[in-house]
Amino acid sequence: MPPTDVTPLIRTELPRLAGSLRKVGELILEDPAAVTHCSAAELGRRTGTSQATVTRFCRAIGLDSYQHLLIELAQERGRGQVSDWGTAEIGPEISPDDSLERVVQVVGSTDLRAVQQTIDRIDLDAIERAAQAAARARRIDVYGVGGSGAVALETETRLFRIGCAVRGWTEVHGAATSAALLTPADVAIGISHSGATRETVEPLELAKERGATTVAVTSDPRSALAKAAGIRLISTASETGFLTGIGGRHSILVLIDCLYVRVAQLSYQRASASLALTDHIGPQHTVKSRRSR
Repeated sequence: MPPTDVTPLIRTELPRLAGSLRKVGELILEDPAAVTHCSAAELGRRTGTSQATVTRFCRAIGLDSYQHLLIELAQERGRGQVSDWGTAEIGPEISPDDSLERVVQVVGSTDLRAVQQTIDRIDLDAIERAAQAAARARRIDVYGVGGSGAVALETETRLFRIGCAVRGWTEVHGAATSAALLTPADVAIGISHSGATRETVEPLELAKERGATTVAVTSDPRSALAKAAGIRLISTASETGFLTGIGGRHSILVLIDCLYVRVAQLSYQRASASLALTDHIGPQHTVKSRRSR
């Protein structure tokens, strides 16, 4: 699998870290380039913690050692300098005094980076297993609330158009009721950027108890949602000021689109027939402009 950046991982893990561990993560995100020139002991002093705390931080985000962190930061910086889809010099924060030009640069760079990192880390086997299950499913449930609820409805729209029996659930009681009626012939997809939203985790857990194939779409592979699922599709989110979570939505939609297209391939005859039966609907509802004389 192609390499991915470590700072989005730190940004994802930061809300779950407390006290001294969080201080270490915040300083790394503040100036990743400077950290590459620090020893673990020096980073501990700069954060008011200790060398042992820095080591614990590395392990908390899934790295073997501080040396591993330094290597990841250096490689990330090198990729940023040669990449076509983002510049290392544009930071994630937007201040009230920033120009519109900078706002566009930061938002565009952040979104492109999140999408590219998600593509780089896609687990093809997980996509394939999820698509195989969805293509033959008797029924597909999709759970999500808030911003992820919008993605759940987008998923419903895509799969419904190619003939899948699918429903997006954005209300917890309806989601739980539907999950309780699932069978081993069904698929349940839970969507949550954080992977910690109870209203999404609980129906997915219930769907798993009922024997359905369960799929988690989240940015945190160690989250409650990921643990509740048999198949995990992991996204990446780089965020900016004022846009917390929205970068995650773009990268999650990339995963959903990959899943949708693969399901269409696997159910080609049904998908093609469904599209042919509905292709006329959009043009029929197009408003024709009047030419000025």
